[in-house]
Parts: sequence; C-alpha cells; structure tokens
Amino acid sequence: MSESLLVSEARAQELKEEAVHLPSWDLTFRQIWDLELLLCGAFAPLKGFLGKADYDGVCKNMRLADGSLWPMPIMLDVTQEVADKLEEGGRVALRHPEGMVLAVLTVSDIWTPDKEAEAQAVLGTTSQEHPAVFDLMQQAHPVYVGGSLEGVELPPHHTFRHLRHTPAQLKEEFERLGWHKVVAFQTRNPMHRAHVELARNAAAQIEGNLLIHPVVGLTNPGDVDYFTR
Repeated sequence: MSESLLVSEARAQELKEEAVHLPSWDLTFRQIWDLELLLCGAFAPLKGFLGKADYDGVCKNMRLADGSLWPMPIMLDVTQEVADKLEEGGRVALRHPEGMVLAVLTVSDIWTPDKEAEAQAVLGTTSQEHPAVFDLMQQAHPVYVGGSLEGVELPPHHTFRHLRHTPAQLKEEFERLGWHKVVAFQTRNPMHRAHVELARNAAAQIEGNLLIHPVVGLTNPGDVDYFTR
C-alpha cells in the first residue's frame, strides 16, 4: 500500500478547481520541504501537519497520540491574520510561492503554541543562540494549523531530477536490483574515511547493500554546498 499522500490526476484537477474558492496560504521554504516529505511518504505514518494531540505527544515523549514513535513536530505555522480566516473542519489551499497549488489541508486544529516550552522539550534549550530555537522564536509564525493533506503535486525541482527518488521509487529500484537487505547512510557532507568504513562494515554484517542518502536541504554554516555533494 502506497504511503504517498498524492491523489489521482482526476482528484488533483478537482482540488485545483476547489482551491480557487478556498482560503490560501503561501508556504515558506521550510514548509515546502516539510510538505514534500509528507506528500511523498518520507514522513509516513504522518497524514499531514500535526494536530494538537500529536504535537503535545511528540513534545512530551516523542510519540504521536496513537503511540507511534515520532521524534519532532512537523508543523504548519501561519500568521494570525490567516488563522482568523480558518476554522476546524474547513479547508485551505497550500501554495508554492510561484502560485501553484501543492496540496489542500483539511483543518483539524488551530492553536497558539507555547514556543518556549516546545524549544525546551524538543531542542533541550531556550537559548536563541541555538539556530533552531532562533528560527522557532523569531522566524516561525505565531499560530499552528494541523490537519490531513491531499497532495496535488510535489514541489518542482530543477536540478538532479534523476537522483530525487521518493520512498516508493527507491523500493522499486531495490526490487529491480535484487536488493533485499539495505543499510542507509544519511550524510550532510562528503563522507570521511571513517564513515565509509562504518557504512561498509554495517552492510557486510547483514550481507546487504548500501544506500548513500545525502541531505540537500538546510545545513550548517560552512557545510559543503549541495551541488558539490
């Protein structure tokens, strides 16, 4: 069963027509990255941005309300002005800054979070010298909106398209290659020799194959740019 939240072409056309009459939110770049991972199934079992009960569970003990392990909140933060136009049970069109509708969200919860408590619970500090705390406190919008997603299309990419596989596409590639046991190494920089040996040894221990999975989103200052990686 697919974990993707993307709908059929026919349903996508219906959503585009519906979106003309819906409240709209232009996604930030951070939200676009999160939305892509939600829609393609990389954030399974999530079916959308976290609602209040899931958010509380993740902040408290790294578990969703149903007990599933989940390490950190995946949130849709909006301005108060936009939040005032929304209601629980209502729907909102989520748009790329270039204008296209990427998804429609059915709203389950709208609330104003305690961001200091979130920072302490998730990041272990409230100091804004921590870049993620600074982003949470100074860059993120004040209101959270949770709900389920219907995906119209994935955000567009113009580079390395042949390397951008969804989880389903990777599984298909493993099957094509005859890979049954896979070790994945996720790296934000070129691998050091120690990383190479650790990854090779891990694959050898399970008599499996190795997937190198580079991160190409937001990284640390001084990290090698993703074109080089």
